[in-house]
Amino acid sequence: MNTAKGPRPDTPRLMPVTDPAPEVAEILDGAAVRGPGESSLNIFATLAHNPRMLRRFNQLGGSLLFRSAIPDREREIVILRVGWRARSVYEFGQHTVIGRRARLTDAEIEALASDVLPEGWSEEDQLLVRLADELCANDCVSNETWSGLSRRWGAAQLVELLVLAGFYRLVSGFLNSTGVALDPGVPGWPASAQP
Repeated sequence: MNTAKGPRPDTPRLMPVTDPAPEVAEILDGAAVRGPGESSLNIFATLAHNPRMLRRFNQLGGSLLFRSAIPDREREIVILRVGWRARSVYEFGQHTVIGRRARLTDAEIEALASDVLPEGWSEEDQLLVRLADELCANDCVSNETWSGLSRRWGAAQLVELLVLAGFYRLVSGFLNSTGVALDPGVPGWPASAQP
């Protein structure tokens, strides 16, 4: 039940900043999930229209991606599922790449872009998917899901899981609304996904 409705822009509404002021270029250099000599990812170059937001965005996003109390694989399950629920092809594509590095298989990534998970997912993984689904649908995790999550995760990790899902909903809304284009070499939806 992909609950997101409405069309998405098929061209950027805000073009990425291509010639940033030196202080913005410094922020962009620090936002690197890219290789040496590569230009900034389109998301960061679009956020560069507001350097203050770019700086704060990078601080929270960097904390969630690089200093997380949640293991990488589990973090990517939540992010990919939120990207799917928000119908954010950019978010899903970028985190397909990151998810593969976090040991998610292509079949698992494809399953996260469907309304029903196939058999074989662990209860712990299913709970992470339910957390994302429930937050995207109702802005609240059910008692049943919370109880299941609490068996594995401590209070600090539960807070982080909620912030993680919420942050990537914000990111998805930004990406969808501004029409940020996929970066070169980044996949879109899996072939079987019909958002």
